[in-house]
Amino acid sequence: MQERTIRRAATDPEGPTGRLATWLADFRLDQAPASARARAKALTLDGIACAIVGAQLPWSRVAADIVRRFEGGGDRTIVGWGARTTAPAAALLNSTFIQGFELDDYHLLAPLHSASIVLPALWAAAEGMERIGGARFLEAAMAGYETGPRVGKALRGGQMLSRGWHSGSVFGPHAAAAAAGKLYGLDPARFEDALGMAATQAGGLMAAQYEAMSKRMHHGFAARNGLYAAVLADGGYTGIKRVFEREYGGFLSTFGEGHDPDASQICAGLGSQWEVESIVIKTYATQGSNHAPVDALFDVGRQRALKADEIESIEVDVTHSVYHHAWWEAERPLTPIGAQMHIGYTLAVALLDGTVMAAQYAPGRIDADDVWKLLPRIRVRHEPAFDALGPARRGRVRMAVAFTDGQRIVVDRTGSRAVETPSDNDAVALKYRALTAGLIDPDRQAKIEAMVRALEDLDDVRELIALLAPPCRGAFD
Repeated sequence: MQERTIRRAATDPEGPTGRLATWLADFRLDQAPASARARAKALTLDGIACAIVGAQLPWSRVAADIVRRFEGGGDRTIVGWGARTTAPAAALLNSTFIQGFELDDYHLLAPLHSASIVLPALWAAAEGMERIGGARFLEAAMAGYETGPRVGKALRGGQMLSRGWHSGSVFGPHAAAAAAGKLYGLDPARFEDALGMAATQAGGLMAAQYEAMSKRMHHGFAARNGLYAAVLADGGYTGIKRVFEREYGGFLSTFGEGHDPDASQICAGLGSQWEVESIVIKTYATQGSNHAPVDALFDVGRQRALKADEIESIEVDVTHSVYHHAWWEAERPLTPIGAQMHIGYTLAVALLDGTVMAAQYAPGRIDADDVWKLLPRIRVRHEPAFDALGPARRGRVRMAVAFTDGQRIVVDRTGSRAVETPSDNDAVALKYRALTAGLIDPDRQAKIEAMVRALEDLDDVRELIALLAPPCRGAFD
């Protein structure tokens, strides 16, 4: 972190880039209401749970082995491995772990997985600095949790998925840059540089969802790139000025070409409307677009017991972004990432098993005959009328289940239960305990939870990182 005595303003303090940069520089934890701070801690605990689950998954082991060979040693923690590497590699891997099994958070209007971007960048930054207290860490995390969704909403959120972009990879670097930049104490001018450098590193193609391990790493690229943006800006390296306003080659004008980006969303309600309270904590181990259809299926199940041999067909109508993100003609064998993305597979296994968690996406379960016997009876369609309801209804779903005896049950949902009735912070803690049980020792599990739930009182965040560092067991071992 560079020593600075003169505060410099952003290029245009009244523009969207300048206003965000100034707010980030000036934000203090006590400006956020208690509810937002508590939600940020819950989101952090959920991200840690997902990192512990993801650290020793088969594809995570492949990633860690390759990256460690390439990057070599270092002084930054790789969660759940008892090993260290360089700061950029640690951010990349730890993010890949959090996103490793589709259990992590998402934002309905700006689809990204905030904890997987913000936490790894902060862990990597904090371990290279003098003591960082828990309150300062939480302050930086909130800066990131607020920034990512705002940039995503400016790009019309789910429309990015419809166009084939992996949305969180596109506006994720800004979240990591904001969080790490807050730890580094950037002034408005340097925050403007960091946001500009984050923007120019944005990207991610959604075709990775079909079979590629790299889908798990997309948010890792964002975490690493945002961390680099903050480090470069801290050192005086300059980035694109007014990156959100530029008409030629600017972030919104380029990524938003053809769908009317709205720069006002970046600062709308900044400091009074807390995006962290709109981030959804998942209840199923599948991508967010599949949650409402799963809930609709379980709604049907409350009216009549669901037995595979009594199902004639399941018809599902969804919005454009969900259809393109979650439906294609699946072919056997399906990879774990393809299964977690696919609405048809997810509904089939939900009907057969009555739940949608890690075991439903184990390779042996994915290739089971009962799933592939049921899957052809599930069809998904795009319903254009749902699109007209606006982005807040992106999760709208209509499901019709026809039974072999002629009964037909139709269910409409405006969204998932996780959106309609968000998990409270105690429920998030229960999720953390359930996910990590058997993967880490009970004493370590309890200490992590206690530290996060009282994060403001933590003297040095490296105490928490040290608890994340030792090897953990594999979810499929």
